Amino acid sequence: MKINIIKSIKRKSLSVLIALQVLFFNGTVAMAAPSNDVQSSKLVTGTEALLNDVTTWLMIIAPVVGGLLIIYFFIRRSGADEQDQKRWNNRITTAIVSVIGAVLGSAIINLIVGYYL
Repeated sequence: MKINIIKSIKRKSLSVLIALQVLFFNGTVAMAAPSNDVQSSKLVTGTEALLNDVTTWLMIIAPVVGGLLIIYFFIRRSGADEQDQKRWNNRITTAIVSVIGAVLGSAIINLIVGYYL
């Protein structure tokens, strides 16, 4: 029994050593492009433009959609009974907080993108 365990350990350790040798000694060196090439690449400039556009549109769309939802919730609350009015009040509060969070989040992302990209 012990001989089988020792043979198994030897086989596994030999496999690990061979894998490490292949990994370290057969690797290829990759050089990064100069920083000017990276900054002017289409991937970086496209990503920057995409983030700017998305955050700008989110700052416009979030209050509009939130306002429409809040109006809808007020209309539904006006026709609800006393117990359901509490649920609609919670939904109105959640919608207001969500709109504020979406606008602040997109403004922060826009600010960070403006500094780092």
